[in-house]
Amino acid sequence: MKFDGIDIDGNEKSFELKDFQADKIVLYFYPKDNTSGCTQEACDFRDNINRITKYATVVGVSPDSIKSHKSFKAKQDLNFVLLSDPEHVLAEQFGVWKEKSMYGRKYMGIERSTFVLDKSGNIEKEWRKVKVKGHVDDVINYLTGL
Repeated sequence: MKFDGIDIDGNEKSFELKDFQADKIVLYFYPKDNTSGCTQEACDFRDNINRITKYATVVGVSPDSIKSHKSFKAKQDLNFVLLSDPEHVLAEQFGVWKEKSMYGRKYMGIERSTFVLDKSGNIEKEWRKVKVKGHVDDVINYLTGL
């Protein structure tokens, strides 16, 4: 299954998860480009990318459009792939498309989650209902065996 995204150089491209199977994949799902928590999480991955790429490839996923991803990537100088999942196919596959509630209003959205996939694409480790602060350090600690 192909997913449209923005590559490391900011170019539009179609990807399949198997394209990343040379490495482990840190596949993280986030709700929305350019929101405070999502920006902080993306910047934490960006700022720690050299500590992660020895072990895995980082891929971010949200339901936002390619255009939105392109702007977000450029504005935050992100150095990893962002996939657009507007139909929630990948989100549903990983069980992160959930009913949420804010101010008493219920709606469907992404539950902030991260998965480490092995070279075969199997889930090796998962974090659900992620709190942004300290999360990237938790991922790095897992990858490095600390």
